[in-house]
Amino acid sequence: MLEIRDLRKTYPGQGGSEAALEGVSFSVGAGQFVSVIGPSGAGKSTLLRCITGQLTADSGRILLEGTDMAALRGRKKRRLQRKIGMIYQDFCLVGCSTAEANVLNACLPELDPLSVLLGHFPKEKRKRARELLATVGLAGKEQQRADSLSGGERQRVAVARALMQSGTLLLADEPVASLDPVRAEEVLALLRQLQRDQGLSVLMNSHNVDQALRYSDRILGLRQGRVVFDGPPDAVTETVLRDIYGGETAHEAE
Repeated sequence: MLEIRDLRKTYPGQGGSEAALEGVSFSVGAGQFVSVIGPSGAGKSTLLRCITGQLTADSGRILLEGTDMAALRGRKKRRLQRKIGMIYQDFCLVGCSTAEANVLNACLPELDPLSVLLGHFPKEKRKRARELLATVGLAGKEQQRADSLSGGERQRVAVARALMQSGTLLLADEPVASLDPVRAEEVLALLRQLQRDQGLSVLMNSHNVDQALRYSDRILGLRQGRVVFDGPPDAVTETVLRDIYGGETAHEAE
């Protein structure tokens, strides 16, 4: 599904360039749930932003379903990017718009600008948006404003929006970091269920090691822009965690 080859990214700093990613390589198989863990500044968010195209890597390759994303331009690139859904920590919803309208926003790149300006969406798109809201547990709240929903409900809207793109790969950047423990577990359970039921691939950044271990098929450990661990959750020992977090245990790092 996704293959990353020798990805490198630097940022300008006061003392010269600072490396955020230094030769990161890994793959995500179809239908896998992979969590990326590591200390702050390890390069987790930079990694996801390079995959989505929000940032341009200095070198390396990003292949989605075998296609090099950097080799595409215009409509072909946008078509491939639509296979990637993104879920953010702060939801990134339009608060004054309804839950349904926020889900429909995923369709904007493929619709006529005038129709979008007038709020005219095809009937099949509206039907699909309502179906997805029901799938994530928000049936009956389609016309409720996003800013009137709870944090857990807003993240469910964000999940439905990501699915609206008809993507096969979901990227999630600390998707439950701003939720209380109960709502966080509900959202993670939803992502896991969707991954299994729909055969989605999920790549999630997580600051919570316990959650990552419980919900993932694989764990990727990043430290100082490098992959220092890649394996199943049951292989993550305290020694491995000390390697990832630089001498601290996972709980000390949190």
